Amino acid sequence: MNIITKVSLNGGMSHYVLVVYRHAFATAVIAPFAIVLERKVRPKITFPILLQIFVLGLLGPVIDQNFYYMGLKFTSPTFSCAMSNMLPAMTFVMAVLCRMEKVDIKKVRCQAKVIGTVVTVGGAMLMTLYKGHVINLIWSEHVHTHTSSLPDTTGSDDKDWLKGSILLILATLAWASFFILQAVTLKRYSAQLSLTSLVCFMGTLQSIVVTIVMEHKASAWAIGWDMNLLAAAYAGIVSSSIAYYVQGLVMQKRGPVFVTAFSPLMMIVVAIMGSFILAEKIYLGGVLGGVLIVAGLYLVLWGKYKEYKEEEAETIPESIEGNDQDNQTTDIEMQRNQGLAVPISLSSMEAPRA
Repeated sequence: MNIITKVSLNGGMSHYVLVVYRHAFATAVIAPFAIVLERKVRPKITFPILLQIFVLGLLGPVIDQNFYYMGLKFTSPTFSCAMSNMLPAMTFVMAVLCRMEKVDIKKVRCQAKVIGTVVTVGGAMLMTLYKGHVINLIWSEHVHTHTSSLPDTTGSDDKDWLKGSILLILATLAWASFFILQAVTLKRYSAQLSLTSLVCFMGTLQSIVVTIVMEHKASAWAIGWDMNLLAAAYAGIVSSSIAYYVQGLVMQKRGPVFVTAFSPLMMIVVAIMGSFILAEKIYLGGVLGGVLIVAGLYLVLWGKYKEYKEEEAETIPESIEGNDQDNQTTDIEMQRNQGLAVPISLSSMEAPRA
């Protein structure tokens, strides 16, 4: 998605318009499934739930996506993807502040989560403040030679790394807030497909208002059968509708921190594809920072895995104890019923004698 979006933005498409089309595609794809599959289980929408959906649309589709696309335009797909790997650390901190995560610093798993969060932030800061020399991959010279006639997508004219880094950090902060609020909303509105449809639809309406304010040219809305349409359709169907739904399913079982812990895998794929397709330069600071981010993230993931195993081990004895108590209660009731049944049968047998 980052590669396709980068090509589209470099081609002149407005990121405001891209956000509108992206979530319009997402709404059109996911809404029919929500209407058909959840028509009998869909909860009623109260005002607090409607307000949460409004904020979800503002955090995800509007703030996160627009800031992320602006940061992507000023930097590169690999850099923006690596900066997004701060997401689990930010989500973990917010979850702790919202009392959705428990931290006992005496336990090793909690120490791993805290250290992993610090290492992840340090890796992101290293990527932001230090670039270093260019690292040439095996295919770099071949790709750069054959793409010299293309417009330079990594030149200094369109690269303000500091500004792009700040925008990406703000986008990641909004995205982490989206995950926390989504976890809270799912407890009161458990229909995942319907919630995804409503968030995408609300985000589309909000994005239209923002685009009308920011883009005054009618030509900015023009879209044809080109890379712009592919970017909007792919991002809307895969990265918004399907991703929101799957995230909601996993979040109900494992929580928001676990959902965001797998984002480093995307960075490796984007780095390779960006260097191969866009002739993107990879710097030493980006590699070192990326390694720190991945290491820190998987410390957090390891701590979450140990926490899940401990909770699972504590739940099983409680369920066994509860079953034993239920069995004892059942046995006592059966004995009482048998004791009451004996006098009744004796009285019925003695009645004819009288």
